[in-house]
Amino acid sequence: MSYADQVFIRTCRDILENGVWDTELAVRPRWADGTPAHTVKKFGVVNRYDLRREFPIMTLRRTAFKSCVDELLWIWQKKSNDVRRLSTRIWDAWADERGTIGKAYGYQLGVKHRYSDGWFDQVDRVLKDLRENPASRRMVTSLFNHHDLSEMGLAPCAWSMTFNVSGKTLSAILNQRSQDMLTASNWNVCQYAVLLHMFARASGLEAGELIHVIADCHIYDRHVPLAEALIAREPRPAPRLSIDPDVTDFYAFTPDSFRLEGYDPWPFDGRIEVAV
Repeated sequence: MSYADQVFIRTCRDILENGVWDTELAVRPRWADGTPAHTVKKFGVVNRYDLRREFPIMTLRRTAFKSCVDELLWIWQKKSNDVRRLSTRIWDAWADERGTIGKAYGYQLGVKHRYSDGWFDQVDRVLKDLRENPASRRMVTSLFNHHDLSEMGLAPCAWSMTFNVSGKTLSAILNQRSQDMLTASNWNVCQYAVLLHMFARASGLEAGELIHVIADCHIYDRHVPLAEALIAREPRPAPRLSIDPDVTDFYAFTPDSFRLEGYDPWPFDGRIEVAV
């Protein structure tokens, strides 16, 4: 039984049974027909995934694994904000006339900063510390740059990572300011689980725990029937993640470097509308 399914079911039930609706408030998101997109939410959700036990992908419905890895590499490896460099069109709604999402996500990771030992972008800084100073408690990345928020197509949802080495095990905390449970919950978990594996492999370490801290964890009003249908299903066994053993360079990974063995999710024909 997939642990990621258990987390999803537990979180959705808690939101639906004990959450708070924002129907009395003015909200920014809109459905395609212009209707305000309201949510029911819980604030301050914390989930832990031990990557040594299983890969945290849902089986209640299919998570498009290759696409979520492609987006992850677009942000963290290519450090890009150009939506044309993605294999999917998931960012098109937030793109500007130049085809970029402005100074968001990958752009922030690619900016070099001056440290006492040289100039590094955030990704290369973490890679250097993991190899040369694994006892560091300063291995933190942040995409939420207040100075650039006005020039971002969307303020980053999954916005910071804190890495920590214990012995030969690399763990991390993912902080997320906002989580749409139906469209992106497991997508983000899978992405950052893969990212943790990538950093671990590139540093000669073992991937340990991914701790996912969600501030505003919500279900949109039009998604409630879909959530209720999904959490009524019986979880299936989690697949096994296989990583190309020949790839040890962080920048050499491709979507084809990762493969799920035995992934057998439930079929899902429902359409999950995205509020923008």
